[in-house]
Amino acid sequence: MQTREFFVSAPGKVILHGEHSVVHGKVALAVSLNLRTYLRLQSTSSGEVCINLPNIDTFLSWEITALQPLLAGCKEQDDLKELDADLLKRLREFTGISDDSIDTRSMAVLAFLYMYLTVFAESLASITVSVWSELPTGAGLGSSAAYNVCLSAALLSARGTISSPLTPQQESARWSKEEMELINRWAFMGEKIIHGNPSGVDNAVGTWGGFLRYHAGNITPLSWVPILRILLTNTKVPRSTKVLVSGVKDKINKFPSIMNPVLESVSAVSCTCEQTLTEMAAHRPSAEHYDILEELIDINQHHLNVMGVGHSSLDTLCRVTLARGLHSKLTGAGGGGCGITLLRPETDTSVIQSTVEELKACGFDCWETSIGAPGVQQHSSAALSQDILKILNSY
Repeated sequence: MQTREFFVSAPGKVILHGEHSVVHGKVALAVSLNLRTYLRLQSTSSGEVCINLPNIDTFLSWEITALQPLLAGCKEQDDLKELDADLLKRLREFTGISDDSIDTRSMAVLAFLYMYLTVFAESLASITVSVWSELPTGAGLGSSAAYNVCLSAALLSARGTISSPLTPQQESARWSKEEMELINRWAFMGEKIIHGNPSGVDNAVGTWGGFLRYHAGNITPLSWVPILRILLTNTKVPRSTKVLVSGVKDKINKFPSIMNPVLESVSAVSCTCEQTLTEMAAHRPSAEHYDILEELIDINQHHLNVMGVGHSSLDTLCRVTLARGLHSKLTGAGGGGCGITLLRPETDTSVIQSTVEELKACGFDCWETSIGAPGVQQHSSAALSQDILKILNSY
């Protein structure tokens, strides 16, 4: 191992436009959320590998000698296209995690062990990994992808497969394009373990940051995009992505002549938003640009209601914010979950505070943050807040 201790972070994500059009080959825009997952990796001489996940109240350790036999017959992971099904089966048997488990804690542990064993297959290393996230789990904000991106970057760096880019003069640094592509591919493997058949959007956002365009399975990072302020609201209304996606498909099959034009319109909203963001990056953002983004938010929210993925909690969010001249829409699968509210540069602090207070009075969680944040980074301890450092160092 090249580094005895280092820190890594990766952002969450929101879908700005085109939530349900992704599965139908249309254009969607995904964007990094400046709520991050933080990882501390420390090499030890204990003969153990340990994982600490404070967000989901998990601390586990294994003797390396007990893990070694699991590697028997493991396949090479050079192409990273398919999971090693035999290793995954052995890991499930070893941990007692069933094939149909969707428990957050179990899936996080399984992804960690799989990546650890395959990255360090030639010589298992004694390490302690602690991961803490500002992202709520299970809220459609890419928390699992940020986790997998952090694991990928940290383990590959510790193994020496990719560099440790941070110099003594820097507080934060990023990897080369080629190394980021490798980080992304390994993170996608972790996402497959947790989600089965993910699109790859979430881990791509966690890796590259900024804004990404998704179209027919192709993911393209957008260059030179602005960072936008938002309110992020979690209605805390549980929803099933599988059920919501299935409902949209059923509606399309039932009313194809009505729903297909809706999907085309959603795709057009995404393209218009992309064009507007590009103009904002090339020139000074203007009031007109924000007017357009607000109109697109309103149009897209109406589309999503037509598609049947709205919810009374999201209607409440839109009503509360619109009363103060702010524009909101759902992000993710809908049916509850999370919504975003665009904040203009001139939005008064008192307006934001009163909005947050009323949303919290509705039973929602609410954060003021930004979108368009950097992707995965390595940090020095000086780059992290004392609160985060205290959590990561407490194990």
